[in-house]
Amino acid sequence: MTVSITGIGTYVPDETITGEAIAAESGIPEEVVVEKMGVREKHVCPADGDHATDMSVKAAEEALADAAVDPTDLDVVVYHGSEYKDHVVWSAAAAITDRLGATNAYATESYTLCAGAPIALRQVTAQLKTEPIDTALLVAASREEDLVDYGNEDSSFMFNFGSGASAFVVETADGGDESGGSGDEPSNDAAPLDGRARSTVHASAAETDGSFADDVVMPAGGSKRPPSEETVRGGLHTLDVPDPEGMKERLGPVSLPAYLSVADTALERSGFDRDDLDFVALTHMKRSFHERVLDELGLDPATDGYYLDEFGHVQSVDQALALEAGVETGRLEPGDLVCLLAAGTGYTWSATVVRWRG
Repeated sequence: MTVSITGIGTYVPDETITGEAIAAESGIPEEVVVEKMGVREKHVCPADGDHATDMSVKAAEEALADAAVDPTDLDVVVYHGSEYKDHVVWSAAAAITDRLGATNAYATESYTLCAGAPIALRQVTAQLKTEPIDTALLVAASREEDLVDYGNEDSSFMFNFGSGASAFVVETADGGDESGGSGDEPSNDAAPLDGRARSTVHASAAETDGSFADDVVMPAGGSKRPPSEETVRGGLHTLDVPDPEGMKERLGPVSLPAYLSVADTALERSGFDRDDLDFVALTHMKRSFHERVLDELGLDPATDGYYLDEFGHVQSVDQALALEAGVETGRLEPGDLVCLLAAGTGYTWSATVVRWRG
């Protein structure tokens, strides 16, 4: 059985903020924001529009058109985007399903913060293999930029947060095998789903270090400290890092090994190794670390990945943005082996390997 991504869609708001403007508002030198943090500009949402469901629907419509799939053919819609959405304690997936007219699909949500894209793809791939369904839609959106206080230097590593949405149509078909064995593609998987496949899905991996669970929080708004006039006046409804130096000191030694570990495990489970890898769609991070991750994987950061410095970090949307930019710039070509590689505070690292078809 072959599982394939047959449609990809992305959406970003029209409004942008430049690295120069972020520097002016935060007091951080422009060179640091643009070169070190890697934010030339990023897209931001208006207060009265481009909510999580609005952006998700736009990306989903593009993905469905790309796949030539009607919404009524969907069996399941999975939202794996931000918890910060139109309403709290509320299903964005259900709203998206209704707005798309996906009348035969059920809606559910998967949340792993910024590690969400590889994990959601892993989950829906397993579901398509084991259930009597054949068509799924993965959607994600983020406007966490709303929760960033540029006056809070402790949370400066989040100043790259931008807004946008992504969608993948994922389908399965009998015949073929998603495993590459020793690295060779199965001969009967040459044109899965009548040539509509944008990529075929291989294996995944993930790992979590829960000791980081409380390192990035919004101090108020949850059950421990419900919203009140006091919390609003105290500015407690933006993201904060209670111990930035401690987090940095503890995260530094484990982050790179974890990225490499999940990438290597996903490759091994797929029947490949680093030498087979052609392109990495990586979570946006500071430029030097992006380059180091690709270099450690044996890739050239200038040609084998895409640095999202015109988008910033858009949570679990990053991987789709990197794939599209890779195609547009000629860095990602048919036949390339790709690793969707991500990490999210908590801290979870995740990877899914796909073979790009075009």
